[in-house]
Amino acid sequence: MKPIDVYELKRIQLEILDNVMKFCDENDINCWLNGGTLLGAIRHKGYIPWDDDIDLGMLRKDYEKFRQLFNVNNTRYKLVCFDDDTEFLYPFGKVIDTSTILYEPDENGIKLAVNIDIFIMDNAPDDEAAIKKMFRVRDICFICNLGRKLPILLRPTRGGFLRSLVVYAFRLVLRLFHRNYFTRKMIANSKHYINHDTKRVGDFTGLRYAVIDKSELENVIYGEFEGKKYKIPSGYDEWLRKLYGDYMQLPPEDKRESTHKFKAYKI
Repeated sequence: MKPIDVYELKRIQLEILDNVMKFCDENDINCWLNGGTLLGAIRHKGYIPWDDDIDLGMLRKDYEKFRQLFNVNNTRYKLVCFDDDTEFLYPFGKVIDTSTILYEPDENGIKLAVNIDIFIMDNAPDDEAAIKKMFRVRDICFICNLGRKLPILLRPTRGGFLRSLVVYAFRLVLRLFHRNYFTRKMIANSKHYINHDTKRVGDFTGLRYAVIDKSELENVIYGEFEGKKYKIPSGYDEWLRKLYGDYMQLPPEDKRESTHKFKAYKI
């Protein structure tokens, strides 16, 4: 197998992105650049210099249509998600390039393939207290999911012996649950208002605390990313402010580094 460096990784990701965008246009599925990729398009006209992944967003109804259709005629590119594979570790979808292998953070970690992330925007209740409850459930599931996956005796980065003992015991208790129990709970929580006609949507399977009027994401315009034009939300300014605050302000230099550790290979 041939190793893939970060430059080749980005080239393959862009090929996946083009394939997904073309498919969505042909099948009347709305999607847009999201998260750090949207921020990169607006602030850098491409990847954030220290970033190395691609994020897309879809409303739940578009995502379900995409999930039903995308894998039918695709051979090289595949959507992988918990709805179709309960052994899948993430509560959102990924489109992978099956001609590659990717390990996170290395060969001892999660085995997947070079991919792009598909984040699903779900209906958010009109009541603020109900929204906070959904985010609270999501956060608890995320913490438990992480604790369930970490080695029991992996030493915490902070605290002394007593704290370590509590953490070890917490991880041990979490082993009583199925490995994907908390992923399932997180997805169920995100779909809580799926049959309600709400004005707003939010990302209840990611890590951000943000909801926005549905129309701001449904209506799209085009923005530049790595020399090409891609769909972005018409309400990108409001969405990015909700996600990142003053998003045009660069972070401190010591924060400008990727947290994505991987080893990837071409098959």
